[in-house]
Parts: sequence; structure tokens; C-alpha cells
Amino acid sequence: MSHPLLKHTSALAEALLQFYARQRRDLPWRKTQDPYRIWVSEVMLQQTQVQTALPYYERFIERLPTVEALARAPLDRVLKLWEGLGYYARARNLHKAAQIVVRDYDGRLPSERAALLKLPGVGRYTAGAILSIAFGQDEPALDANARRVLCRLFALRQDLRKPATEKLLENYCRQLIPKNRAGEFNQALMDLGATICLPKGPTCLLCPLRSFCIARRRGVQNELPVTAPKRTKPHYEVAVGVIWRENKIFIARRPDHGLLGGLWEFPGGKRQGDEPLERTLMREIAEETGMRVHRVRPLTVIEHGYSHFSVTLHVFECRHLRHAPKSLRPWRWVALARLKDFALPAANQRIVELLREKYQKRQRAATIS
Repeated sequence: MSHPLLKHTSALAEALLQFYARQRRDLPWRKTQDPYRIWVSEVMLQQTQVQTALPYYERFIERLPTVEALARAPLDRVLKLWEGLGYYARARNLHKAAQIVVRDYDGRLPSERAALLKLPGVGRYTAGAILSIAFGQDEPALDANARRVLCRLFALRQDLRKPATEKLLENYCRQLIPKNRAGEFNQALMDLGATICLPKGPTCLLCPLRSFCIARRRGVQNELPVTAPKRTKPHYEVAVGVIWRENKIFIARRPDHGLLGGLWEFPGGKRQGDEPLERTLMREIAEETGMRVHRVRPLTVIEHGYSHFSVTLHVFECRHLRHAPKSLRPWRWVALARLKDFALPAANQRIVELLREKYQKRQRAATIS
């Protein structure tokens, strides 16, 4: 599909690449051509800001420096390294894909688009990033920043979330990419969107593409891109139990699939109607574990949001009364000090921190008395 702006392809690409040569961000995954390390970085950067991902990337590569090391690692270890980064399906898919690469491709990430797209967790953007940055192929790689830049550049009013819009932008990008320079071009678009062509208040006077940008020419850069209104997120009341047996706490491992898959957690579940929260707690514990508890005491209330819903966690401490756990999921009785060895969801980590503070204060008070 042609567009009048594409008549200026060479000049536009040159302006963008000059900007990248002067102002490219200094990032560790840009100092390597190792496809594995580039792949890990791109997976981490899905739905995560660069500054947030940086320490996770460096720690992950230090502990699991090769695709073989990742494939051999237990999933629990991978999830622990990912703990706090969120969207844990990324880590599970990365681990599963590494095992496939070792088994089917002799430990070398495939350099064919079709093969990459068959790997768990690899979509159009990730495949394009790997092919262009690691293998030097002239493929587009459009993250949210790059899509926003192109949307304003071409003054598109289509919803960015629609597949048809994504394909149109990919088509434009393919025509703009200078031969054999796709890796630099794609990263330049990303940097431009991350530093200048911002979601709100783009600094157009500093933009190397300002003379080409149709949205700026029309004065509509702040109106683009167009996105459909977000749906209201549902909200749930949840009761959670910190169950003590002597000096250890009960935790169970979530199934490997679905939300927070493979992480360890305190048992609990959703409140039904106007059910008293203590009854919710006891019902959920009995359903999940077969255990009975007593001496139930409120500990804290935590508000937490996920991508598609939010929760209010009503957290209780209680004591194991009788019946051994009968959960179908793996479970453990763990000392408070050892909970740090397990990958826990963010909200559960906040519970652990509160428990540590509480019992440290109690120990200090006992020492003073």
C-alpha cells in the first residue's frame, strides 16, 4: 500500500538514523549480537518499562547466561528470577521455548520467521526484533513506542489495537527500512517514541522527523493515536489466610498455566455475595486444602490491581487446627525466614514484608523486657 509520505523514504530514514547515532540509549542488550540475550530483553520489555526491566535483565543473564542454562533450570528458579516483574506467562513461555530450542534447534535460536513464531510467547513484534537486531534481516519490529511514532507520522486514525492497523504500520515500516539496517532503524523508532514522541505532550520541536510528520503539520499530534476506551475492570473481595503450624506457614503452588502460574501463595479465594470474610476464609481453606483453622485474626487489607481486574485482599492470620493438607497442588510448611526462597505474587510479597516487620518488633520487645 502506497502513501505520499513514502516518496521521502530515504530522507526520512536518514534523519532517524542520524538521531539514533547521536542519542541512542545505552542499554546492555545493545552491546551484544547474541540472539539469546536479545530475545530475553525483548520478552522482558513486553509491557514493562526499560528502567524497570534493566536490573532484572542483568540478574537473569548473570544467573542464566545461555539458552542451555535456561532450559536446564527448574521453573521455580526462573520464576524467582522474574519475581516482581509481573506477567509471569512471559517467564513460563521463555523457559518452555528455551527447552524447545535446545531440543529441536541444537541450542541455536532459529533465524526464520515461521520457526520463531512457533515458539511459545513469540509474537510478531518479538520475532521482528530478533530477526532485525540479532540476525540483521530487514524485518519491522513495532513496539508500542514505534507504533505511536508511525501513527503520528502518517496521521492514522485507526485504532492501534486492531490487527489491521498493526499490519498497515508494518507495511509502511517495511518500505521505510533502509537495506541491511533494520535493527538500527527499528531501535531508532523505539527510542524516538520513548524519549520525544511521548504519549502525552510530545516534544515535537526536538523531533528529527518533525518536517515529515503529517500529524504535526495538521496540529493533531496530541489527538493521536486513537484507541478504543478501556473497559471498566471488575473488582473482587478476597480472603487470604496466613496459616501457622508451630513456627511454619502454609503455602501452595499455583498451577503452571493461567494467572500467576507456577508461583507460590497463601491460600484463599473470592467472597461470595455478603458472606462474612472469616467464613469466606474458612470455606476457601477447606475447599483448597481440606484443613481446618482456628484463632483467626485480621492482619491487614491490601488493594492490588492486575491487568484485567482488581482485588481487595483481606488477610488473616490463623492456626492450623486439624487435618493434614489434601491439596492437589504442591504445598509446603515454610519458616517465615525461608519464604524469600520462593517466588510469590507481588501482593503476597507485601504480606511477607508485613509479617517480618511484625515479628521483628515482637522479638525486639521480648529482648528489651
